[in-house]
Amino acid sequence: MTATEPSRAESPAPDAVPAPRRGLVSQLGSFVVVGVLAAMVDFGIYHLLLNLGLWVPVSKGISFILGTTTAYLLNKRFTFTGANTGGKGRFAGFVALYGTTFAVNVGMNSLVLYLLPPLAHDTSLAWLVAQGTATAINFVMLRYIIFKS
Repeated sequence: MTATEPSRAESPAPDAVPAPRRGLVSQLGSFVVVGVLAAMVDFGIYHLLLNLGLWVPVSKGISFILGTTTAYLLNKRFTFTGANTGGKGRFAGFVALYGTTFAVNVGMNSLVLYLLPPLAHDTSLAWLVAQGTATAINFVMLRYIIFKS
């Protein structure tokens, strides 16, 4: 191989065919399983940070980022297989989506805590409402925008 020839590792095999895109029901099933795992990461980190005395929005922000990163990596690998996964446009879309759902998630968590009576501040309920809202937005946007075929 000369310095101007691309290595075989850099270029795909000529007969390589991307995996076919999975159907909605199959994707939704995988999305739910991945979501439960990512939610466990988010929920666990959120409560750990709260117990360490961090401010609620900071705890929620950090836990959201870690849970979302887990979800994105697992969804890319297992849920949205067969989708075109490259390009700067895809990365920009991912950043925009997760920036938006980050704001929605942290804002919804704070809103639920604000609306609850002072004696009923239930961080688990606030987390659940925030997580459910962000999850619905993420599935729709991941399926139809980020990982579309």
